[in-house]
Amino acid sequence: MRNTISKKYIIDYITSNYGPMRHDIYRMYHAIIDTAKEYKLDKKALFHYIIERSNTIVGATSYGFDTAYGREIRDTFEMNYHHNS
Repeated sequence: MRNTISKKYIIDYITSNYGPMRHDIYRMYHAIIDTAKEYKLDKKALFHYIIERSNTIVGATSYGFDTAYGREIRDTFEMNYHHNS
């Protein structure tokens, strides 16, 4: 299985599950790529963790809540999102 994600996948998933895209796709896509690279994570697993808090990243959640590691990943994603322009 390839560790990839596309802008189309992100847009299609969000619009089909949540309605119109409200986030900047460019920033989101690059924040996922950068964060996944930094933490050596699967890009689609990271996307689903960020969007839905899915239990797709080992150690990021416990009983449905973010662990310190999960909060660190989210903070890094947010920083990357806001710094990509």
